[in-house]
Amino acid sequence: MGLRPGNWLIKWENRASGNRLMDWLLRPASRPWQFLSLAVLLGIAFSTSLRANWGSDNAFVVKAAQTLLEGGSPYEDKRFLYLPSAVLMAAPEAMLPQTALRWLLPVGMSGLLGAGWLAALRLFSVPLRSRFAVIGFPVLALAYKPYVNLVLIGNWTAISAAALPAALLLAHRRHWGAAGLVVGLAIACKPMLVPIGLLFLLARQWRGLAAAVLVPLGLSLAGALLMPSPSLFFTKTLPFLLKGQDAYALPWDASPIAVLPRLGVPEPVAVLVAFAGAAAGLWAARVRWRRVDDDADGGELRLAETACMVMLAAFLVSRPSFDHYLLVVLPLLLASAVRPGSMPRSPWFWVALAPQTAGIPWPSELDAKRRAFKDCATLCGLAILLARRGLRSGRVTLDPVTTAGSPPRTEPECAATSAEPASRTAF
Repeated sequence: MGLRPGNWLIKWENRASGNRLMDWLLRPASRPWQFLSLAVLLGIAFSTSLRANWGSDNAFVVKAAQTLLEGGSPYEDKRFLYLPSAVLMAAPEAMLPQTALRWLLPVGMSGLLGAGWLAALRLFSVPLRSRFAVIGFPVLALAYKPYVNLVLIGNWTAISAAALPAALLLAHRRHWGAAGLVVGLAIACKPMLVPIGLLFLLARQWRGLAAAVLVPLGLSLAGALLMPSPSLFFTKTLPFLLKGQDAYALPWDASPIAVLPRLGVPEPVAVLVAFAGAAAGLWAARVRWRRVDDDADGGELRLAETACMVMLAAFLVSRPSFDHYLLVVLPLLLASAVRPGSMPRSPWFWVALAPQTAGIPWPSELDAKRRAFKDCATLCGLAILLARRGLRSGRVTLDPVTTAGSPPRTEPECAATSAEPASRTAF
């Protein structure tokens, strides 16, 4: 049976109202809105500088750099979990006085997150002075709790949150080598974007993949040569990390491998569920990459959704997996709202984010050491929604095929694999 006329009318009205809202958001923001947005972001940064536990995660990396400068091995501290290259990156911080670092670090974290937001907007050709750009990011900062948490603790996840949208923007403009360089530098700081190597494999961009691998490898070798006992990374740090750290990190670990046993599920079953979910996510990423929804699609949505699906699949099995990890993919997903049919245009996307929204009066037992339950719900919800979108039916692109006596047959044009159009119409 077809839809009744009344249902068609409701559907048309909803689409029309959504288009009117997006048209309003894509118009230029006034100067007062721009100043207000900047004030909100600076207010969050400066207020965290006054708290006693500011920069707690960044302190481990700075301490590792100070230890190296004093002639010791950074891996004597079991809380330093990064590659040797990260010690080199943290050396300038180790030379700054604590007073300067207290005020500069939160601003730097905010700046990195803001840079990721701007790169995500440009990926989808959104004007940077639009209401969507100017108002959207402060709303994310105020409404999404992990944003304030990340700025407060100074975790280097912010580097990955800036690097992933920037790399995808470069890839969309056919600068895959530069994209690999950006990813490689981010991995050298914190190996969070290692799974993005799968995107280079899917796109068959070997130069970019080589840059993403060789840059952190070369910097890590340089760091290892400068420190005593670099083998501690393999004998002490990696085993500690693969076990999910210890009881200190467990209350905040949102991975299903950590959360399900706390709910009574046997650990082997939890591991099986998490890895099955990650495998399904990677399959969905492959299917999404091979599909072009629309001939007019420039490839932005395809790039963003494939990359986000790969990262969410990795977060399902990484130990630990903290709430602020989602800030690596959220700017890309939110910026994609300008595309009809994108995930943020579904109400289920906002339902999945509800556990992380500020102002919702959750039961007190879900605060503090049990908040990982909410974090896991958001992680799994976003992964399921994006995987479902990736696996939905649609036109599948074809890999290049060459047969004797016939010209090559290639997939339909998209900006990820073909030349950038001579001109683009910005939203």
